Amino acid sequence: MNAAVVNFAPEKHSVELRQVAPPQIGSHDVLLEVGNVGVCGSDLHQWTADHSWPVNYPVILGHEFGGSIVEVGREVTGWSVGDRVVSETAAIIDPNNPMTRQGRYNLDPTRKGFGYGVDGAMTRFVRVPARILHHVPDGLPMEQACLTEPCCVAYNAVVRNVRIEPGDRVIVIGPGTIGILCAAMARLCGAQVAIVGLPQDQNRLQIATQYGCEVIIGDATDFAKHRDGLGCEGVVDAAGASATLQLALKWVRPGGWISKVGWGPQPLGFSLDPLVQKNITLQGSFSHHWAIWERVLALMASQQLDVRPIIGGVWPLEKWHEAFEQMHHGHVVKAVLSPKA
Repeated sequence: MNAAVVNFAPEKHSVELRQVAPPQIGSHDVLLEVGNVGVCGSDLHQWTADHSWPVNYPVILGHEFGGSIVEVGREVTGWSVGDRVVSETAAIIDPNNPMTRQGRYNLDPTRKGFGYGVDGAMTRFVRVPARILHHVPDGLPMEQACLTEPCCVAYNAVVRNVRIEPGDRVIVIGPGTIGILCAAMARLCGAQVAIVGLPQDQNRLQIATQYGCEVIIGDATDFAKHRDGLGCEGVVDAAGASATLQLALKWVRPGGWISKVGWGPQPLGFSLDPLVQKNITLQGSFSHHWAIWERVLALMASQQLDVRPIIGGVWPLEKWHEAFEQMHHGHVVKAVLSPKA
């Protein structure tokens, strides 16, 4: 038996450390011994019961993870015991779905991910389909490599789903993990970036300055209109609340874009006429796929993308609650757990 952080019911704070049996792998799977697993905002949302997606209770949390292969299924080729790997999140997909056949399996409506659809990695061993594994480059520590997943979310939201030209002015709303990583990606694309938060976000906003971002508390109108008074080229909504989308519509220039990567279950409660009037592209962005993972791992291995500034600490699995609390209250941007500690 092994310890695992389990979300066992839909009620608030229905998460606890339980003893679970190691998973049994299938012929196309590997058994991964988890080295490190990141705590995602979605893990916190399931803990506080304010998420907006279906959960298969009880389920082991954790979808940002990497480790070493300890067992290989009989049909698996190209992978060996001892390989250091990270895993994508699409644990279950339909190979015959049209989106999957296009290589866009992240958009397969039947897709189920780790940590809500199937058991995740906040435990010592996790079953992973071999099709979603990626080698961890030599020299990249696992506590950094395990954060490939949120980096891929940011890459998809800022690089693949919108177009940034060097010199563009971009506003990112929300200084959580995804917001800061989106800001970092926009900087890699050559944008002038401001990240916007509230007074209570001061600690996390300061971390964003390490990526060369301007920090704004509250109103970003001056930044948006600085160049010619029309607004900025793009806004990333990484907060997800209705109010932040309304701000994005205000700050973006005519013909600009909004990339919405933050989730939020509440209704809008305001008119979308500015979307029409300003001819704005409103782009949703969800998850990632194989090619994005390979590109992001190359960025991390070359240190063009450095995730160390966002890591607020590494906690043993038994102290998961402390790690959750530190993130929930904004004391750290990203908490990382170590099941083997």
